[in-house]
Amino acid sequence: MVTAVSTLASRQRSERRIAVRLPMQVTGRDSRGVVFTEDTSCENLCRSGAAFLTRFEVAVGSDVEIRIPKSSQVARRTEPDFSTRGRVVHVREVEATGGRLVGVQFTGPRFQKMFRSESAA
Repeated sequence: MVTAVSTLASRQRSERRIAVRLPMQVTGRDSRGVVFTEDTSCENLCRSGAAFLTRFEVAVGSDVEIRIPKSSQVARRTEPDFSTRGRVVHVREVEATGGRLVGVQFTGPRFQKMFRSESAA
């Protein structure tokens, strides 16, 4: 399902997303207004947004809270997890899993850590 909003968001994206899988926790409201919290992983990431898989129906324009834990035990002792807010800018059904791929634009702090793409590894 492609919407005018998702097409506009794609055109407005100013940063290249990196294909990297990181665990993340997403909290928000589904399309019926029911609060959910889900442990999932991002599919790609940039400083100003991310895409992740979810089993919940979320609407374009809805707000979510995102937490990405630091990856190593050493980092966990010295740095807090990355937490931010985001606004859903596109939702695409994923037939193979029965879930949805959700793209969010961060509306809170931006992600500062840099990664190499998994496809470049």
